[in-house]
Amino acid sequence: MIALIVLAVVALFILIVLASAIKIVKEYERGVVFRLGRLVGPRGPGLILLIPFIERMVKVDLRTVTMDVPAQEVITRDNVTVRVNAVSYFRVMDPSAAVNNVTDFVRATSQIAQTTLRSVLGQSALDELLSEREQINQDLQKIIDEQTEPWGVKVSIVEVKDVELPQSMQRAMARQAEAEREKRAKIIHAEGEYQASRQLSEAAAVIAAEPVALQLRYLQTLSEIGTEKNTTVVFPLPIELIGLLPGIPGSGSRGPRPDLPRITVEDAPELDLEPIELHTVEEDADAAQP
Repeated sequence: MIALIVLAVVALFILIVLASAIKIVKEYERGVVFRLGRLVGPRGPGLILLIPFIERMVKVDLRTVTMDVPAQEVITRDNVTVRVNAVSYFRVMDPSAAVNNVTDFVRATSQIAQTTLRSVLGQSALDELLSEREQINQDLQKIIDEQTEPWGVKVSIVEVKDVELPQSMQRAMARQAEAEREKRAKIIHAEGEYQASRQLSEAAAVIAAEPVALQLRYLQTLSEIGTEKNTTVVFPLPIELIGLLPGIPGSGSRGPRPDLPRITVEDAPELDLEPIELHTVEEDADAAQP
């Protein structure tokens, strides 16, 4: 009975030793081995045999890690407060450095990304933040990658996902965009008027050189008016022709005025007119005295 117990204990001990000595590392992992506390180096993938109670292994994932950078309150160079969040992609290139040089390389990379995001965006103006997003992403990736290089971490991509603006700033930008569109519309309209005036000037020169062209244009206008079901036809009358008409105000020549009939004293009895007495001022004054 005692022998069976001893055999069971020995078998259990052997199983524990084998479990601690035999390790399996997957294709996307590496095992960093420490021998009596000293770094031996990475091993794997596949089956790894360790010396029991002497060697210890730490697994490191080599796949690309997608990490969301929490939203940060950033004050831009032109004193505008915005809320920005981002995403970063990184992977471990040196498993030994990732285990031996930093406690938690994922958390350390996250903290570096947050501080770098506030620093870089704080040096940019709001217009640069909205229009030069690609250049800002490249600057973020370069700075974060330089700081994580001693940890054996390679930062491949950093992207600013969203920029939240205050409501007042959004309304101001909307007004600015509307004013810019109105400005462009007015400029385009003015350029169209200028080009139309140039074309009209050239057309007038051609018509002045060929008077027959004016008649053709006149007939074409009449045909365009008559295409639809119209009951009224408008005939344009040149202003020069109006000026030649007699008796029209503003014309060059006035017609003869009609003669008015003259009435003499001999015609008064026939017209039943009473004679009018004329008095001078002195006679009126003498008659007024008592």
